[in-house]
Amino acid sequence: YSYSVTPDRLLLPRPVLQVALGSRHGILLLEGGQVYSFGELPWKQSQVPELAKPTLESALSGQRVVAVAAGSFHCGAVTEDGGVHMWGDNGAGQCGLSGLSTVPNPTPVALLDSNRSPPQTVPVLEVSCGERHTLALSVQREVWSWGSGCQLGLNASVFPVWKPQKVEHLAGRCVLQVACGASHSLALVRCPGPQDVQRPPVDKCGQCNQLLYTMTDKEDHVIISDGHYCPLGVELTEDEGRLELPTSEPDASVQSKGSSGASASMKNSPYPDEQAVKDYLKKLSDTTQAETKTTPSAAGLGSSTPTSALNTLVASCASAVGERVASTYEALSLKKMMNFYLPSAAARCGGGGVGDNSTERVRQEDSVQTKKSSSTGDIREEEAEGLRRRLSLPGLLSQVSPRLLRKAGRPRMRAVALSPLGGSVPGAQEVLPSLQTEVWSWGHGEHGQLGHGDNIARLQPLCIKSLNNKEVVRVAAGAHHSLALTAQSQVFSWGSNSSGQLGHMESPSTVPRLAKLSEGIRVWDVSAGERHTLLLADGDCIQPIIYYSGQQVKEEQEEEEEEQAKELGYVSSVFAGGRRCVALSDRNVMGFIASLHELASAERKFYCKLCSIKSQIIRPLLDSALGQVILGLLQTLASRFSILCHLTGQHAASLTANLRRGREVKNLLILDHASIFLDAYREYVYCDALGNFQVMGGFQALTKPSLDFFGKSPELIQKLSECSEENPVMADLLVALFYLPTRHLHEYGRLLLKLATCFEVSSSDYQKLQDSCSNFEALTLQLKRKRKEVDYTFIFWKSFPGKMTDSLRKPHRRLICESSNKALTLQNAGRFSVNWFILFNDALVHAQFSTHHIFPLATLWVEPIPEEDTSLFGLKVITPEETFTLLASSAMEKAKWLRSINQAVDQALSGSGQDVASAGSGQKLDPPISRTASYTFYKDGRLKEATYDGRWLAGKPNGRGVLKWPDGRIYTGAFKNGLEDGFGEFVAPNKTLNKSDHYQGHWKDGKMHGLGTYRYASGEVYDGSFQDGMRQGHGMLRSGKLNTSSPSVFIGQWLQDKKTGYGVFDDITKGEKFMGMWQDHQRQGTGVVVTQFGLYYEGAFKDNKMTGTGILLSEDDTTYEGEFSDDWTLSGKGVLTMANGDYLEGSFNGEWGSGLKVTGSYFKPHLFDTDKEKTRAVRLGRLCVCAEDKWQAVFEECWTQLGCDSPGRGDNGKAWDNIAVALTTSRRHIQDSPEMLSRSRSKTLESLEVIPQHTGPITMERYHSIRLYLIKACDTPLHPLGRLLEALVAVYRMTYVGVGANRRLLPQAVNEIKSYLNRIFQIVRFLFPDLPEEGGLIPEPTPSLQDVKDAADAPLESPKPRYVSERLPPCCPCSSRVASSSREDDVYWECVLRLNKQPDLALLAFLGVQQYVPRHVHSKTLSLSDTKDACFASAVETLQQISTTFTPSDKLQVIQLTFEEITQEVQALLKQDFLWSMDELFPVFLYVVLRARIRNLGSEVSLIEDLMDPCVQHGEHGIMFTTLKACYYQIQHEKIT
Repeated sequence: YSYSVTPDRLLLPRPVLQVALGSRHGILLLEGGQVYSFGELPWKQSQVPELAKPTLESALSGQRVVAVAAGSFHCGAVTEDGGVHMWGDNGAGQCGLSGLSTVPNPTPVALLDSNRSPPQTVPVLEVSCGERHTLALSVQREVWSWGSGCQLGLNASVFPVWKPQKVEHLAGRCVLQVACGASHSLALVRCPGPQDVQRPPVDKCGQCNQLLYTMTDKEDHVIISDGHYCPLGVELTEDEGRLELPTSEPDASVQSKGSSGASASMKNSPYPDEQAVKDYLKKLSDTTQAETKTTPSAAGLGSSTPTSALNTLVASCASAVGERVASTYEALSLKKMMNFYLPSAAARCGGGGVGDNSTERVRQEDSVQTKKSSSTGDIREEEAEGLRRRLSLPGLLSQVSPRLLRKAGRPRMRAVALSPLGGSVPGAQEVLPSLQTEVWSWGHGEHGQLGHGDNIARLQPLCIKSLNNKEVVRVAAGAHHSLALTAQSQVFSWGSNSSGQLGHMESPSTVPRLAKLSEGIRVWDVSAGERHTLLLADGDCIQPIIYYSGQQVKEEQEEEEEEQAKELGYVSSVFAGGRRCVALSDRNVMGFIASLHELASAERKFYCKLCSIKSQIIRPLLDSALGQVILGLLQTLASRFSILCHLTGQHAASLTANLRRGREVKNLLILDHASIFLDAYREYVYCDALGNFQVMGGFQALTKPSLDFFGKSPELIQKLSECSEENPVMADLLVALFYLPTRHLHEYGRLLLKLATCFEVSSSDYQKLQDSCSNFEALTLQLKRKRKEVDYTFIFWKSFPGKMTDSLRKPHRRLICESSNKALTLQNAGRFSVNWFILFNDALVHAQFSTHHIFPLATLWVEPIPEEDTSLFGLKVITPEETFTLLASSAMEKAKWLRSINQAVDQALSGSGQDVASAGSGQKLDPPISRTASYTFYKDGRLKEATYDGRWLAGKPNGRGVLKWPDGRIYTGAFKNGLEDGFGEFVAPNKTLNKSDHYQGHWKDGKMHGLGTYRYASGEVYDGSFQDGMRQGHGMLRSGKLNTSSPSVFIGQWLQDKKTGYGVFDDITKGEKFMGMWQDHQRQGTGVVVTQFGLYYEGAFKDNKMTGTGILLSEDDTTYEGEFSDDWTLSGKGVLTMANGDYLEGSFNGEWGSGLKVTGSYFKPHLFDTDKEKTRAVRLGRLCVCAEDKWQAVFEECWTQLGCDSPGRGDNGKAWDNIAVALTTSRRHIQDSPEMLSRSRSKTLESLEVIPQHTGPITMERYHSIRLYLIKACDTPLHPLGRLLEALVAVYRMTYVGVGANRRLLPQAVNEIKSYLNRIFQIVRFLFPDLPEEGGLIPEPTPSLQDVKDAADAPLESPKPRYVSERLPPCCPCSSRVASSSREDDVYWECVLRLNKQPDLALLAFLGVQQYVPRHVHSKTLSLSDTKDACFASAVETLQQISTTFTPSDKLQVIQLTFEEITQEVQALLKQDFLWSMDELFPVFLYVVLRARIRNLGSEVSLIEDLMDPCVQHGEHGIMFTTLKACYYQIQHEKIT
């Protein structure tokens, strides 16, 4: 074996990627995936006696190997597809192949997951080999092992284990790397996210199957112990509270709790005695605290490590409770208390990524949490983390007092989160390696190589507590010692120190300790051999330095020494094994490798510096006594700093990994994910965390605490802030310190540019690097400008102290300019007034002697006043409630202020997307005069304290917006010139009814104006016209719903909020309908009343009563004509005529139908006295409103829409313009909400845009085109004519449907329709003035013989009657049907009244419902044998609403709802889906119709039949309607048995 102290070079065909060293051999992995072996290879058959030169492993040719490993005497390789190949010594099964003692050539070994069926092979990422065992890390990040010994981590009792098996104990955790020592194993594991923690608790020991928890009664309390000691020599599993030093005290209570196996006497116990435990406890709590002080634990800035706090807690308990130490602590109370005081915080998860893996960027498997670090969250998480990991300490047999706990818990609660646990930067966890890691170890521990503070072997993996929160990124295992490398470039070592291989004190260490390196040395790669350690580090030069510590070759001294690595060039990784060392170095082509090393080195150095600042300066300052505001800002700043620090650490780890493997530009995360870095810096400085703190005088406030902490000599701060002044001021030092990170941005730019110069200018890599570089440079400039603004603002606050400035001083506020130099004054200001204008980035402040007013910039408009008079330089400033003029001292000042204000406004509107200064370069336009902003009014008036949010135009709300008053009123809709104008919705709460009024419709000048719907809180609904905020014009008011107090409907004319003019009032409760004149809400003038019992009255009304002359007819044609004094009350002279012609003449008194007092003569006309007969016939229609006076408001509305003041007076051209406007706005409205109109309707709209020629002589052709146009116009309610027609149909139905379907109204109905036709024709003639008058002829151009003959047969008349008869079919039939159907109706009604006397049960039985509705439904439905109206009550109520709806479609909707109600009721009883057949449905529906007792069902049926849309007839609605119709006829013909 030749020793060589000077490095040798190996010459190979290709560059080496990886080296693995065994005791006396080694393997090399070359680029392209070839594997070479060298050294002593006793397993090869043709063993050459001399040392083997590197020879190719031909068995692996054709496979692309990505990773190799070497144990003491065996080797392993992993191929690209995840396969494992093993060869070498197999005496302990370490090659995973049964039956062979040696394996000469690489042979595949399969990892089979037997939990799946069929079993599947598991692909592998890397393997690691020890002396007698092998570990593999699968793609799923699980550990598999085979070979012999407890270092396998398996529950095996028989060795060797030939078949690779999963280490179940680490299942479910994300393992990042594994390492094998001679007889121990290490794993680097990512900290579990919260979702990994909630595993079901284990209550029995996995080894000896005894209970982990025991309970002992002890005087007045119960002790719950988890101090289970497993006699199999393995420590209890990590899952539930585990303790490391089982007891050594033979005490009764301990005996009862320990397992029976532990009752051996003290002498032969392998455990330390009581004194040793006490010493150990003390030592441990001391060292942990010491470590906390000296080594900044990066993940736990806000607190000491959780372990240490618990240690101190336990130590203080020990002193408090006396000296009895035992192996349990009171698990229950402690855990409960801990959870009570330190609740575990919100979810978090570590970042993805791997230390040194072939798949560099491993996506995170946990849920990606992009929660920003919140101020107290993280600290609590750390606490929770501490609990999760359980105590690795001897517990205490005592009651833990809650007070003590509070003491331990309190200081940490105040602490702020400096540790961004998990995804600190959104998106970062997916691409950056995780720093939240743990190290787990298992196997033999006689040299302390497991790091648990003892020499006990562990069969199961166990977490090394003291390395939690140390940010370990890589582990390495020598034969009997272990190493962990942290992100902060420190090395922890533990285990055997026989040759000084630990790099610190002489004795072996059983817990991880820092290796001693001179200051400024940052280690970034580690490797361990049999008795030596190899470290690769940065110093002051860029070239890496190699450190060696351990067994020396010539002189037998044991120390560490520096290997001069200068001649080795740029070493990218080091490997140690057996007694050899290997370093891989790269050729520095074009300076590329040097630049990569420089970038990584700079990042590592920067991270170490940030960590020092965080732990040594920020953390102490956070605990100092500061004001509420400053402390809050400092906490925000600290958490932002922390995020930045964490990101830098992750990036440093990623760059280091890239140096070890790959060394390619495409692996640089800073290129692909530059935004993550730029955002973190922006958040730190740009989102003003730093600026806000500085502006509020934070650094001045920190001066005193800093002097207290760091004494009068601020060397530490001076060193960290790289400040070179002689006697610097503390505040300046702190500013320099906190602005350090911004300097690093420039460094990024410089190094990326340096990398770029290594590439061709045309290459994509060059482009990428160049772009990133310019991004960082641009951000550097931006941040510099920000800092300038901050400094300017800070100096301003400092130079103008006082009450006013204090109230204006806000963290986010930056000064842009101010007029203390009298550059700006107020026009027309008093002689002695002081006017000072200050422009901030969010407001313009006008300050006077003692008062100041703030104008937010979002609602500020400024315009220059043109300079006719050259001596005045004026600016006009407009705000929502004030307008004033500012005078500048010179033209230059005027331009400066105008530009500054406009830029500040623009920035305030865009949400500070650009800096104010950056706009200076390219001259920006003025901010938009129309903009969106929010504003609260402060002056008295209608809008006092109301908040408006929406569009503005030059200081006034204009466009869409929302206006909210403090009392709950809200207007949403269009504004014009500061007032509600256009379409809008208004809600006004009604305090007494606890509901709101809703208005939806048109507005003008801040008032309701035009068409709209007003829903009152009382339940009334008004639908119609408004004017100046009052109901005026034509409208409909519905009061109450069916089955409520007083349902009624009024449709007619309104004047100044009152019913005035002609209107129809339907009182549904009384069953009366009034048609006539109104005044001030009262019936006044002539009118007609019909009732559902067939009474008919026409005559005069006064003060809402029938007063004066009138005619009254009853159902059987008994007629009274004469004087009335009250409703249905006869009073005065009159004539009463019987149905048979007899009549009474005289004076009448009394109410109709309840006995009349009569004084007069009774006449029985002579049978042959025919003349007399004639004179007595009553003429109806004389005392009612004439048809022309009805519905004038409806026609007036149409004329107004056409732009005429009164019918026929106006300009024809203007009318057509108005029609065009109406159609266009409607179309625009429809485009916004297309669901409102069907496609056919929108087509109709399009065709209406072409207007037929409306002047010139009328020909047949023109007549047809006009006719077609009118038909289309009347088809859509968006055209004024269509709207008119819709309104007429509605009022007509309202009048003559329901109670109004009285045969005596028929002549009035006919007259009304004729009057409609006349008035519509007047409008048509106005639009087409050349149409002939009614009955006129249309001249024919050149009539042929045939045509003349046709014309003679049927003289052509004007289109009026024909057109309207086409358009108004809906109205006529109703009343004409009345006469024919009245007889049927009588029969129907009589039958309904008779059948309704039956109780439910009898009626259902009579209708035969029993045989259709299944039995059990029947029994439930009909359990009450004599109830009435109980069954299907909701369906009955629904069907009754058919009388209160107007359009056929609404009526069909009611029928459909009734069917749905019936079905629901049956389904509820059956508890299952139930399909109706018509036979079953009909009798049930018949029952509902009977119970609904609809008086005029006949007219409803005929109305629907006449007006139903033909397309509905054969659909669902059609069938349902047919059912109703069938019921109507069925009832008439029902034989009552």
